[in-house]
Amino acid sequence: MPTIKETNQENMKAAMKGGDKATTQYSRNLHAAIRKKEVDDRVDLNDEATIRLITTMLKQREESIAQFKAGGREDLVANEEAEAKYLRQFMPAQMSHDEIKAVVAAAIAETGAKDAKDLGKVMKVVQPKVAGKADGKLVNQFVREALGG
Repeated sequence: MPTIKETNQENMKAAMKGGDKATTQYSRNLHAAIRKKEVDDRVDLNDEATIRLITTMLKQREESIAQFKAGGREDLVANEEAEAKYLRQFMPAQMSHDEIKAVVAAAIAETGAKDAKDLGKVMKVVQPKVAGKADGKLVNQFVREALGG
């Protein structure tokens, strides 16, 4: 199975050959972000690290979309949404709310957490299990609710 980097490279080649300027740009942006991270950290990114990078890029796109909507720049909103859609294809399937709550409940039982003071302990257990598959803010919200905070 090809890695995310390899898949992105193939997408870039196909888009360039097919004259798809938008997809070419999105794949180049992702390629540049991956290369920058690899050069800065002097590592070869695996799929797990690439997913973390894509998650960050998606959050940036969501923030940009919100700002562009507030500024009435629908042309820029459409571009950011299209790029976010391109990036999402590399993300693992997102967990449902019930699946997240099940992981949170198991982590609370495992850590013996009693109240909101134990939030950090629970998040340390939950985070690796949901990384890339669930929004961190949503997970934090479910942990707080489960702990009565």
